[in-house]
Amino acid sequence: MIEKAFEITDHTADVGIIAYGANIKQLFSNAALALFSLITEVGSVNEELRRHVEIVSEDKDSLLVEWLNELIYLFDAEHVLFRRFHIESLTNNQLKATCYGEDFDPLKHKIRTGVKAATYHMLKINKDDHGYEVQIIFDV
Repeated sequence: MIEKAFEITDHTADVGIIAYGANIKQLFSNAALALFSLITEVGSVNEELRRHVEIVSEDKDSLLVEWLNELIYLFDAEHVLFRRFHIESLTNNQLKATCYGEDFDPLKHKIRTGVKAATYHMLKINKDDHGYEVQIIFDV
């Protein structure tokens, strides 16, 4: 069992997270949770709607960055906040997930950080006996 889902790290003008997972699906889910914890207090987000997300990319690192950037796009374009992520399938180059959340309500949700994009800077998915770990830097 993984002890923690993620940590937030400081990085000059950007912000970083370190996400953990007992398996690769949990890693991708926890990275998405960390992203939305940067944006808002995820405890204030209800599961009133769901979005199906499908990403195809060249490798797992790119898949992770494109997954997080798709979630940022959904927040920016459709003003949707998510709190739970069910990764239905995940291969080296394809992800299918259902994301649960609700529409942004400025009376209910406080925006903490304006996240512009997930980057490839210092990105590397690591696996050891305890599971998976990845550091992700976001442009803010």
